[in-house]
Amino acid sequence: MGEFVCRVADANGRVFSHVEAAASLDEARQKLTDRGFYIYSVEARNSLVSGMLGVRKERKIGGNDFLILNQQFNTLIKAGLPILKALDLLATRATAPKLRPILSQIRDRVREGKSLSEAVEEAGVFSKVYSTAILAGEKSGNLSGVLDYYIAYQKVSTGVKKKIVASLVYPALLVIVAACIVSYLVTGVVPKFATLYRDLGVPLPGPTQFLLTVTVDYRNYILGAIAVFLLGVAGVFFWSRSEEGGVAFDRILFRVPVLGDTLLKFQSSQFCRTLATLLTGGTPLVAALQTASESITSKLVRGSVTSATQMVREGESLHSALATGNIMPELALDMIEVGESSGALAPMLNSVAEFYEEEVSLRLGALVSLIEPVILIFMGLLVAFILISLYLPIFSFSVNGNNAAS
Repeated sequence: MGEFVCRVADANGRVFSHVEAAASLDEARQKLTDRGFYIYSVEARNSLVSGMLGVRKERKIGGNDFLILNQQFNTLIKAGLPILKALDLLATRATAPKLRPILSQIRDRVREGKSLSEAVEEAGVFSKVYSTAILAGEKSGNLSGVLDYYIAYQKVSTGVKKKIVASLVYPALLVIVAACIVSYLVTGVVPKFATLYRDLGVPLPGPTQFLLTVTVDYRNYILGAIAVFLLGVAGVFFWSRSEEGGVAFDRILFRVPVLGDTLLKFQSSQFCRTLATLLTGGTPLVAALQTASESITSKLVRGSVTSATQMVREGESLHSALATGNIMPELALDMIEVGESSGALAPMLNSVAEFYEEEVSLRLGALVSLIEPVILIFMGLLVAFILISLYLPIFSFSVNGNNAAS
């Protein structure tokens, strides 16, 4: 049974995207036709390219718009409005216009008799964590409370990711600007000086000769080497998107000094934060582990959690099941064991997440503060070498001319 992304219109002329489960493309079309939809397009959910990239064809809804939507929805529910009425209001008045067609689709599914969690799942644009949290809220009869937990989870997770992105913006800009300057000098300025000095036919100093040889005479070889390097990077990237390649790549990446440990702790913090949110909302441990594993981007960590989920299902404790994979940090395992023993697993998982998020933030800040001056110094020396090498023959002419005149 596969999944197909469908672009359809209903009898009222409303156009929206829908994910249909079917054994084949023809079966998906037939199901849509039987339900009275006008079909614009039907495509397999994961195309060849998206499968290689390891991402879904449609983009998951997230960010500030999604956070505001949940806050609005939760406020309406707390005010005593029925779910269907709340969805009606949001479908026409949601802050983000792009969410309104999706909310209309969810409202229609709920009106047809589906539960809210089923309608959210069928929309195909929300994370599994979100639909599972809503399901737990429906089963416990505390949807508003579960949404409170999820909103708090959203705020923390979004804040951590924004902090990481903000830390990396300046170094990335430095590299891009410096690369543009060097590229302009090498492709636009150096060839003109090379032509000038060749026409003059004068002997060139060593640094100038080296620069012209590398950037002019061997330019094609260097460009070829860069192309091969980029192809190699692309090959590694696509290989890392596969299941086996991703596991092997993560094993190598996590062994890189400082960086690998930081990445592993970030993955661990995200897993603990997600699992704590689901448990606090009332999701059973095994179901919460299954959902939390799907939210992990690292294939190695995801595989370890998946194996641990099966062991927990068979009666093993969570900390011992996670320890079997030899992936999770020791401190996290110790704190999880204490949480299980004391019956406070969810609060302890939140503590683990907070501890590692703070450590990742501090390490990232230290790395960025070290990388920035290194990039500035390296690029400054490179640009200085290029400019000095280009003008060194002119300085030599001036000195020789003065000596001859005297």
